[in-house]
Amino acid sequence: MSSFRKAVLTAALLAVAGVAAAQSTKYPGLGRDATPKEVAKWDIDVRPDFKGLPAGSGSVAQGQDLWEGKCAQCHGVFGESNEVFSPLIGGVTPDDIKTGHVANLKANNYPGRTTIMKVATVSTLWDYINRAMPWNAPKTLKTDEVYGVLAYLLSLAGVVPENFTLSDKNIAEVQNRMPNRNGMNTQHAMWPGKEFGGDYLKPDTRNTICMSNCETEPKVASMLPDYARNAHGNLAEQNRMVGAQRGADTTRPERKAGEAAPAPVAPAPQPKSDPEAQAAQALLAKNGCIACHGVDNRIVGPGFNEVAKKHAGKADYLAAKIKSGGQGVWGAIPMPPQTLSDADAKAIANWISKGAAK
Repeated sequence: MSSFRKAVLTAALLAVAGVAAAQSTKYPGLGRDATPKEVAKWDIDVRPDFKGLPAGSGSVAQGQDLWEGKCAQCHGVFGESNEVFSPLIGGVTPDDIKTGHVANLKANNYPGRTTIMKVATVSTLWDYINRAMPWNAPKTLKTDEVYGVLAYLLSLAGVVPENFTLSDKNIAEVQNRMPNRNGMNTQHAMWPGKEFGGDYLKPDTRNTICMSNCETEPKVASMLPDYARNAHGNLAEQNRMVGAQRGADTTRPERKAGEAAPAPVAPAPQPKSDPEAQAAQALLAKNGCIACHGVDNRIVGPGFNEVAKKHAGKADYLAAKIKSGGQGVWGAIPMPPQTLSDADAKAIANWISKGAAK
């Protein structure tokens, strides 16, 4: 055998060995273990003991600029808006910061629960902002920008002063000022470890098993009153024809005891959808548009049929509005600029301009 052929054979054997080594040992012959780089892209969680927190820093002033540009449209300039999401700021006092217990959580006359009232760990805020914000472009904030936005949020709650710079070096000190830091119940077995101290090996319930003179297990049943039986269409037509569950035929009266069940109702034939409409609605789902807009109904913003009636035939105008966002045309709640491609915006706009058919 020539030296060249030996070299080729050796290389081939090494390649096969490498593939075999990469195979998952837990499920032989199926897939492979993720590489460290692949794991790193997903392993971004920040824990209460700050394991996973990247190095960086951001000031309140820097965070305010970012907040007003990327966050205020949903949360308000001072984090107290209730138009799109529940308020983030409000309901805590200087005494709460001293004690670590938010008094308003026990007040029956307080109107609501804000995020800063409930969250016990500052790592939770850092982690959520990093992975999920801004809402229309998650994971686009740089590490220092996350620190800045969080610093501004904490300053609004009085946890840190207005000239504060939050960093991985001092975030543990900030944890000691979280208003509800002592409000978390850790007496459970939801996860192993002792981030907060205490015993995590006990069960999360402390009930005693009944062994004698036990109460009879209640029988749980349900029924629909006559006036509500068909209020939302025939339930039998809204269930798949597989599995054990069958919706009641609500076009008929309630069956009496011992009466045979009626034959299953075949689902009503569905009209064929226009390919252009199917493509447009797939883009709506892909780009998160249906979180705020229904086809026939308002959610946060107007329904697409409502927009279609007002701007029929104005595809270019609609595509531009999708990209740029806006406020005031359909109410006070703003629509932030969308990051979808020009082609996707144009396809959605064409569909709306033609009537937003299903």
